[in-house]
Amino acid sequence: MKTRKGNYLFVSFIVGFLVWLSATALFRIAGHHFFIVENVPVMVGLYILLIPALGFLSTWLFNKFKLGNLESIKSAVIMVLPGMLMDSLCIQFFEIVFPNMPGIYSKTFGAWLMFAYAVVLISGLLRKNKKESLI
Repeated sequence: MKTRKGNYLFVSFIVGFLVWLSATALFRIAGHHFFIVENVPVMVGLYILLIPALGFLSTWLFNKFKLGNLESIKSAVIMVLPGMLMDSLCIQFFEIVFPNMPGIYSKTFGAWLMFAYAVVLISGLLRKNKKESLI
């Protein structure tokens, strides 16, 4: 039987998929209300909002399973994979997936997504073991 820590990769995948699904649904339904490319302060705010939101989510998962450095990196990679794979299709078929947003937003949306995935990956890379930080 797997230990609780043994299923952290599966949970990381599920969390990543659920974040992708929730975000995609939110943007499909209401993206035109808050993803306003022409409004620089709004876009800067969306970029800044990603850092604590995804940083806290990934750190919560790392702490929940008491992951070490290498395990945190693996968890972060597995967490972003479902979204990266699915978002490649969402960007390719942007006008179909997000009919409420103009097609010209696809480049900015893709850049914002890459930033989001980078935040999760960086949170895994920069994680320090609590034991190491006490020394």
